[in-house]
Amino acid sequence: MAVVDEADAPVREERQVAENVVLDVRDLRMRYGTTDVLTGVNFIARTGEVVALLGPNGAGKTTTIEILEGFRMRSAGDLSVLGVDPARGDENWRARLGVVLQSWRDHGRWRVRELLEHLGLYYGPYSTDRILRPWNADELIEVVGLTEHAHKKISRLSGGQRRRLDVAIGIVGRPELLFLDEPTAGFDPEARREFHDVVHRLADENTTILLTTHDLDEAEKLADRILILAGGTIIADGSADELARRMSTEAEVKWTVDGQRFVHSTLDATGFVRELFVKHDTAVADLEVRRASLEDVYMVMVKEFESGRRDAAIHEFEGVHP
Repeated sequence: MAVVDEADAPVREERQVAENVVLDVRDLRMRYGTTDVLTGVNFIARTGEVVALLGPNGAGKTTTIEILEGFRMRSAGDLSVLGVDPARGDENWRARLGVVLQSWRDHGRWRVRELLEHLGLYYGPYSTDRILRPWNADELIEVVGLTEHAHKKISRLSGGQRRRLDVAIGIVGRPELLFLDEPTAGFDPEARREFHDVVHRLADENTTILLTTHDLDEAEKLADRILILAGGTIIADGSADELARRMSTEAEVKWTVDGQRFVHSTLDATGFVRELFVKHDTAVADLEVRRASLEDVYMVMVKEFESGRRDAAIHEFEGVHP
C-alpha cells in the first residue's frame, strides 16, 4: 500500500483548501492475487460537485468506492479524501462522510424516526472549516418523503420506502462528501424525481457527491462530470456534453416542411440546419435536433476501448507466436 509522507501532509492540505479539492486520486491501483482490478485511476472532485462513476460490471467501481471510504486497503496510489489519506481516517474524518449503500439489512425493529434521531446523536460540530450539525429528524424524514411512515417499524416498510430510509441514513450527518451506490434502485418515478431534488439541494449546500449508477439517464441529469471506468482505469472524464462532442456520433435532425415530416442524421448538425434554412427559410417548422445521449456515448466509448484491448492482445500474441 502506498503511504503518504507525514511531512507532505500540510502541503497537501494547503493545496486542497486552495483548490477546493475534496477528492484527489492519483495512480490508484488494486490487485487481488494475480488479478489487477485497478491499473491506474486518476481523477479529482471539488466542493459541491456531483460526479458520476460509470462502468460495466466488474470494472472496479465498487472497489474504488470502498477504498475511498476507507473500508478497503489499496495496493498502490496516492489518495486524499477531505485532505486525509483514507487508510488513516479517524472518527472525526468518518463523521464528515456519508455513505448510501445498495441496501441495508439491519435495524428492522426500530421505527423510522427513532432510528434517525439515534443516528443523529453520533454527529455534531467538529474541528474543520465547515461546522456541521445533523439533520433534524422530522425535517430529514420530510425531505426523503417518509413523513407518513415516521412511526412505522422499518421491517414494515416497502422496498421503495426502505430505499428512501437508506438515503436518509446516509445524509443524516450532513456530510461534506457523500457516496451514493445505485441510490434510486427500487424507486418509482415520483420518488426518483424527489431524490434528484435532494441531490441538487445537497450540492447547492456544497456537499460533494460521488455517484455510481447503471441508470445513464439519471447520471446525465444529476452529474456535473462523468467518469467512465473500464479496464481498471478512467477512459473518459468530462460533462455529458463534453463527452458527446469528443465522439464522432451523429445527431438526428427532424423538421417539417409544408406538413411533411423529415428526419436526417448528420455529424454537423449546425451546418445542416443552417443549409436547411437557406433552402426553405420560414417554411421549416417543428425543428428538433437530438444529439448523442450519454448512453450513446458510453456504449461507443466502452466498445471502442474493449476493441482496442482485444486488438492489442492479438498483436501481442502474434508477436510472441509468429
